[in-house]
Amino acid sequence: MRKTAKYSPSRRPAQPADAVPGAVVAEPAAQPRPARRWRTALAHGAGNPRVMWAAIALLSVALIAAVWQRQAGGGAPLTQKDIDAAVLRTLTTQVMPSPAARAAEKIRPAVVRVLSYGKDDKGQESEQGVGTGVVIVDKGIILTNLHVVQGAERLKITFADGSESGATITGAQPENDLAVLQAQTIPDDLIAATMRSTGDLVAGDEVVAVGFPFGIGPSVSAGVISGFDREFKSPEGKQVIGNLIQFDAAANPGNSGGPLVTMDGEVVGIVTGILNPTSARTFVGIGFAVPIESAASAAGLPPF
Repeated sequence: MRKTAKYSPSRRPAQPADAVPGAVVAEPAAQPRPARRWRTALAHGAGNPRVMWAAIALLSVALIAAVWQRQAGGGAPLTQKDIDAAVLRTLTTQVMPSPAARAAEKIRPAVVRVLSYGKDDKGQESEQGVGTGVVIVDKGIILTNLHVVQGAERLKITFADGSESGATITGAQPENDLAVLQAQTIPDDLIAATMRSTGDLVAGDEVVAVGFPFGIGPSVSAGVISGFDREFKSPEGKQVIGNLIQFDAAANPGNSGGPLVTMDGEVVGIVTGILNPTSARTFVGIGFAVPIESAASAAGLPPF
């Protein structure tokens, strides 16, 4: 049985309801620092099972090597200090995936390429445009931008495993430039993205955009959230979209409809446009995304 949409709660603890501005709050008692620094290093990979298993394997190798060296040399028994030194050396000499790489790895199975086709002047079918989509329910329900699919006579979806499917538009939210697609053929192991509330995000939070800029991809770019409640006017000047997330992860034509995700790989927005005062249509550092609360509601799935 396929699952419904997946949601993740906010990560930051809520501020106490009885907090009063200016009130003196007692400082919490200082907590003792962990006895071993290598535990903190290991914790950075806690959100990714592959990273955890890799770290455990490295630690095992380090311990086995240390024990063998002691036994071969007939030295004194191993101490905790010896073990800590061996583990720390292993962790500091091995390259671990960056937070952006881990986020991209988590979201990538849910990212799809969206190709739209129309008729050219000779009545022949031709590619009309390319964009990105993200699977939000593993029944093949996909979010993308309306401008990516609007006016298309045929749509083709390419999933992360390389399989392809036709798709139909099952819903739209024109005021937010959103469209909902239903894939006609669904991979057996299709993975849906996890959506996360934007309620506790702040400017400066790190984000990753994954998509198909100029059809190339899946491509990954990283940056931060620059602001909230922004407005964006389409290049044609026909529509103004409000309540947008501003971000500076690189985005270009083809990224439209793709996910904007946190370092946990959870979707907080759908990339919808870039600000560029020139006709080049290239990225100058300001991108916009529709908050996931609005995007999910386009599919009839208000999540939070």
